[in-house]
Amino acid sequence: MAHTKAKGSTKLGRESESKRLGVKVADGQTVQRGEIIIRQRGTKYYPGKFVKQGSDDTLYALKNGLVKFTTKKKTRYDGKVRSVKYVHVVDAK
Repeated sequence: MAHTKAKGSTKLGRESESKRLGVKVADGQTVQRGEIIIRQRGTKYYPGKFVKQGSDDTLYALKNGLVKFTTKKKTRYDGKVRSVKYVHVVDAK
C-alpha cells in the first residue's frame, strides 16, 4: 500500500507568517505617546524611563520625546554579571 494517495495534497505551504519583530524607532528619533519602539520575543531590551512593556514583550512609549538606548551591567541571581540594553524616552530639547 502506498503511504500517500496518488495525486494527493501537496506537502508545501505550511510556513508561518513572519512576525515583523525588531527595532521600529532608532536612537535619537522622536516618538509619540503609545508608539511602538521595539517588537520582541523575550526581553532582549528592557524598558527604561517612560517606556512600558506589553504582554507580548513589546516596548512602547509612555510620553512624547526622543528615544535613547543605554547599556548597564546587571547582576543575576546566581552572581553572574551581564550587559543589559535599556530603552528610555527623554524630553526633546
